[in-house]
Formats: sequence, C-alpha cells, structure tokens
Amino acid sequence: MKDISLQVEQTVKTYGGVVALADGNLSVRSGQVTALLGANGSGKSTLSKILTGVIAPNSGRILIDGKPASFNAPDQARRAGISAVYQELSLIPDLTVAENIWLGHEPLRAGFVHRAEMRARTRKLLALFGGLVKPNLQPDAAIDSLTPDERQIVEILKALSFDPRLIILDEATASLDSQQVNRLFELVRDWKTQGMAVVFVSHRMEEIFRIADKASVLRNGHTVGERDIAATNERELVDLMIEGAAVLGRERAPDVPADQPVRLRVQDLKTPVLRGVSLDLRDGELLGLGGLQGQGQADLLMAVFGAIRSSGRITVSGQERHFSHPRQAMQAEVALVPGDRGSEGLLLIRSILENLLLASWNRYNTPIRMPKARADGSTVGDDLKLVMASLDAPVSSLSGGNAQKVVIGKWLLRSPKLLLLNDPTKGIDVGAKAEFYNLLKQLRDAGTAILFYSSDDDELLGLCNRVLVLHDGAVSAELRGDGLTRENLVAASMGAA
Repeated sequence: MKDISLQVEQTVKTYGGVVALADGNLSVRSGQVTALLGANGSGKSTLSKILTGVIAPNSGRILIDGKPASFNAPDQARRAGISAVYQELSLIPDLTVAENIWLGHEPLRAGFVHRAEMRARTRKLLALFGGLVKPNLQPDAAIDSLTPDERQIVEILKALSFDPRLIILDEATASLDSQQVNRLFELVRDWKTQGMAVVFVSHRMEEIFRIADKASVLRNGHTVGERDIAATNERELVDLMIEGAAVLGRERAPDVPADQPVRLRVQDLKTPVLRGVSLDLRDGELLGLGGLQGQGQADLLMAVFGAIRSSGRITVSGQERHFSHPRQAMQAEVALVPGDRGSEGLLLIRSILENLLLASWNRYNTPIRMPKARADGSTVGDDLKLVMASLDAPVSSLSGGNAQKVVIGKWLLRSPKLLLLNDPTKGIDVGAKAEFYNLLKQLRDAGTAILFYSSDDDELLGLCNRVLVLHDGAVSAELRGDGLTRENLVAASMGAA
C-alpha cells in the first residue's frame, strides 16, 4: 500500500449566513490514527465531507503527498485513495450485500458484471469479521433484511473495497456490539502496520484512548489544537472542546416545585436504540435532553408519542398510557415537533392554513367551520409573528424560521399539556430563535410540560434548569443547578468522567 500524507489548511464552509467550518485544519499521515473531536456543531462532519468530496469548501486548501488537491465528487476522493464509513449509512436497501459493496466498481468480464467474482470478493471481505458475521449476512442477502450492526459491517466493507490509503471512520462503532468493536480495532491496527492512515470520529472517549495516536480538536468551526494521546487525558481534551465558548444570554428555567403534578413518567423505556431510560417531567418544567446526536434522544421522543414501538412503562397525566399510534397521544394532549420539518412536519405543496390545521382538521372539516379555521389560523400566525404573504400561500414559500413556526403553530391550536421537541431550532436564524425562546417561556409559565432535545449545548445551558444527558441509549448523567455546566455536559456526552 502506498503511503499517504494529507494536510488540510484554513478550510472554510458556509451555508448562506451559517458558518459550518471557519478554520478547519488537519494533518494525517500513514500508519497513524487521528481522532477528530468536537462537541455538537463543531464542524467534524463538515470537514469529513470535504475530505471525501461530498461537499466543496468555500476556501482553504488540501494537500495530498505535498500536492494541491480538490474533490468535486466522492469518486474523485476515492481515486486519490480516500474512503469513508459514515454514521448515516449510504447503503441501498433493495440491493444485495455484494451489490452495495461493489456498486460503481463491479468486477467486469466482457463488459458485463461478473457476479461470481463479485460474490467471491464479498465472501473474502466478510471473512475479515470471522465468526462475528451471522449466518444470514451473505453476499446475496438483501440489505433491508439485515440488523443495524450487520448493515454497519457492510458499510465498513464497502469503504474497504476501494483499497483506500486513508479511511475515515465517522461514528463507525455506534451500531456495533463490544466484540465487533474489538474486531474492528484489531483491523485498524493491521491497517496501520500496512501503512494506511485512519481518521477516527467517535463520541466514546474510551475508544479514542484505546485506538488513536493523536487527537485534533474542533470548536465552533475552528481547529483549536492537536494532542498526542499518550501525553494527554480526558480532562484536557474536554477543556479544548469547550474553552472560551460562551453561553448566550437566555433565561434559564426556574426550579419546579416538588408538589407540581408529574405530567410524564417514563420507566425503563427500551427500543433498539434506548437501553432502559427513566425520567419524570412535571407541569411547568422545561427538561432538556443532551448528548451527541444519535444517542437515543429522537427515539425517546418518538416512543413517548407512539410513533415507534417500545417496551417499558409510560405514564401521562397520572394514567399508564403506552401509545401504539400518535393519534392516541394527540387525544391525551401530547404534541411532537419533529426533527425534520420538511419530511415529518409539513406538507410543502399545501397552503400555510392547511398546514396549521393538520393536527386539528376534525374541528374544522365542514364548510361552515372554515371562517373559524381562518380566524384561528390568523390568531396563531399573529401570536408567532409569522411573516407570510397570506394564509393561502404555499408553506414552501416561507423561510426556514417561519416554516418552523408553522410546525409549532399547528400544535398550539390543540393547547397541548405535554410538548415534545426534537431539535426545534435547527436551521433557523437568530431572530426566529429568540422568538422561539420567548414562546417556550410563555408555554412553561402557563404550565405546559416540555421535553426538549437540542443539538445546541448553549440552548440547554441557557434555557433548562435540568438536563438528562444520553450516551449510547442510556442516561449517563442528570445535570442541574450549579452542576449544569458546559464542561459537565460535554464530558457526559463523550462518556468521560
């Protein structure tokens, strides 16, 4: 395997007015594992996608073996010897294991795909995981028949099939069990001896100290330092990730009296992602859910709302209510603002009014009630300061912040007693965020119980007086009062002491 050296210098990536990467720098060389660290929104994924040609930077430069390089597509990065295993799997469900692994570079004979050769090569790759490969994980197995850990293994083998000189493992261990992680790390050590370079992104601090040689730390889009793993510790890395980051001024929620009714009680809740989560949420309380993305926060909210199957006990308003469908949750005065407003919260081709009425249509579904529907829609629009041409304009005509107001507004028409929020300010501007924070305060003061996940640590620190931090599908810490600090939040998110 040919050696590689890679240098990323002063890389910048913006999306409109949002700066995803302000000053990204990275140095990688053959035979070395470099851990890429940072809190939510620090720029790790952006930098990884620039290296693999998924997105193009606005400025900066990449040097490979000392020569300038740029990638406008993933195949260009792969030709330069760079391959990646992504947290969001890139597999096609309708294709087989072998077809996914060799997609785009299938072995050919006389211009046709040589399927026997493709299956043979796939079996050779599967053998890398030895006895950890289950009997159903075969070259001709359909991807949609596999479990999450099996799909993750296929994703790893797909990256290896390009014979890379540099491989990026972006949360590649998230779906693997402990034996599979151990085997992956054995493979990483073998790759190092063969001269491969590895960039390792993980939310597990223990894994970083097991496998990495050095760490490169990002904070707020800036590379803020490198450390040799043998010469550092968890505390120093956590301090690098948070040092100097100020919490924006917001009004943290006050303590809720102990005699306030418990609106939601969750006991030992389990899904394929959650591993026995328990919590109490009282009326008038704004309870935060922290942790790195993908640790079970969305599963928790969806399970309470009845949108995914789960086990355990859920009590709402004093009654045990394990909802099997969101309709039952809505009847119990529960509302969910989903994480993806485009695909889960709105009908983009329909009008603003129709979207506002989505959750309450049975109240207005006769012609005689339409004047009342328009009046209520106008009232909610005024309350939320919704900037629009008219209620009849398509919701797709709105800005991101105003579209999110519609997602929230449709639930306000139902006056929910329990509000579940999945990263509700993602992708909206500062002004819309400020209005949303005021709305949260009003709902909280009116007695609404709010369970609030945010990928923005500043929001949790500035708005909540209590935060449950999720790590690997379980609550790793409960932070409140003086213990609710950025240092504690980041440390608990990374599984550090």
